Amino acid sequence: PIMAAHATKVTIEELEKNRIHPKFWDNCAHLLIALNKCRYDTFSMPWKCVEERHAYEKCEYEDYVSRLKKPATAHH
Repeated sequence: PIMAAHATKVTIEELEKNRIHPKFWDNCAHLLIALNKCRYDTFSMPWKCVEERHAYEKCEYEDYVSRLKKPATAHH
């Protein structure tokens, strides 16, 4: 998880301050912070924060696809 922090758009301090679990420290962490803030502000009502949730899920999907396209390194 620490290795992913360099690629994210937020600092480790921001991630910790916003109580983001290290397993979510990735390229989309900044969107997760916004989504969690929206959820907190709207009492987690399911019809709220749709745009924030979509942005986060799209980012996670695109990150996943980009990792699949990277060639695997050979380990002997």
